[in-house]
Amino acid sequence: MHPRDQTIFALSSGRPPSAIAVVRVSGPEAGLVLTALAGKVPAPRLASRRLLRDSAGQSIDDAVVLWFPGPASATGEDVAEFHVHGGRAVLSAVFAAISAIPNARAADPGEFTRRAFENGKLDLTEAEGLDDLIHADTDRQRRQALRQLQGLLGDRARDWRERIIEASALVEAGIDFSDEGDVPDELMAPALRAIGSLHGEITKVLAAQGHAERLREGLVVAIAGPPNVGKSTLINQLARREVAIVSPHAGTTRDVIEVQLDLDGYPVTVIDTAGVRETDDPVEQEGVRRARARATDADLVLWLTGPGADLDGRPDETTPVWLVRNKIDLDEGAPKAEAAAGPAFAISARRGDGLAELIDALVGFAAEYFGTGEGALVTRARQRDLLRQAADCLQRSLGLVKDGEELVAEELRAAAYVLGRLLGRVDVEDVLGAIFQKFCIGK
Repeated sequence: MHPRDQTIFALSSGRPPSAIAVVRVSGPEAGLVLTALAGKVPAPRLASRRLLRDSAGQSIDDAVVLWFPGPASATGEDVAEFHVHGGRAVLSAVFAAISAIPNARAADPGEFTRRAFENGKLDLTEAEGLDDLIHADTDRQRRQALRQLQGLLGDRARDWRERIIEASALVEAGIDFSDEGDVPDELMAPALRAIGSLHGEITKVLAAQGHAERLREGLVVAIAGPPNVGKSTLINQLARREVAIVSPHAGTTRDVIEVQLDLDGYPVTVIDTAGVRETDDPVEQEGVRRARARATDADLVLWLTGPGADLDGRPDETTPVWLVRNKIDLDEGAPKAEAAAGPAFAISARRGDGLAELIDALVGFAAEYFGTGEGALVTRARQRDLLRQAADCLQRSLGLVKDGEELVAEELRAAAYVLGRLLGRVDVEDVLGAIFQKFCIGK
């Protein structure tokens, strides 16, 4: 039997132990699984309390079961759900009982969502939105992912594709009636207007600065500077917990330490790097090398200094650098603004002086970096690449009018095909595995 014809099951709730656990079953034998464990299939979409039993008649758990006959289900197949107590022993017994049913097996990561996609319950952009929603760490990421899941890009892409097909039909009709005198001109003119309008709409979407894609990945801020200036103390303050060892001895941090922050809904990764200095210690040398590399790749560098600011070793000017002068409780002098390439701050990471102003500035930087993000259509490089291909096809079709309607029609067919790939409706087998294997098991 083909794997897609098998019945799959998995835990679709959090890691046990938990108060309640949800076990989902999808496939042609879902009704048989319900009958085997719960005695009979309940009424559709009506929660029913049942005593679950295994094949030997032994009680497993007092549970709530639900039945969603296909195609009116999340996956488009028959789906059963068991809401059981979330102990490991209970789940183990439930899994063993389901596994005893012929052609029932544990689901692979993302297999429920992939079946929903294959059964037309959602397109590929919506599946990508669901993946983003699962992995959203901040409220802004959640809102963006939810818009994609609700079809923000998919609906527009379907509309574009339908309009391209309509324009293509006009062009091909002109080819078919080329011997009817002025008929081709009457058909070609509205087709060209439609193509021009479509090209303008897609180009406008592509002109956006990639804010949505940035929001998915997050902003990277590196804390760098000489040894023993308080970098680890600062990252602990930003994280509000002890994530780095704080020591008066120089060279304590040997590797790169990362912490994920939510700054006013913006996802920010803050990196604590090894102190930049000349050293004979091979381990510390590697730490310095990694520190320089991460600072260069970061979106923003906080160059931390102590009393008597030392700017040696800063990354090149392609990366925004803020001078942050620490330990003002030891030296009340203000930062030397003329020595800084960007904004300058004076703080005491130990006492907390100036941290509120620094955090407010980081939030402002993040807001400018990400943009509003509201209504952003494109959230992944795959989507942007395919839209760019579609726009190029439309532009070429406009330039080929004088060379013949056949060439125009071919470019329009290519544009429609590319948008079909965006939605996952044609020739996307090569990307499905890469997308769905990132999903958690049970989703």
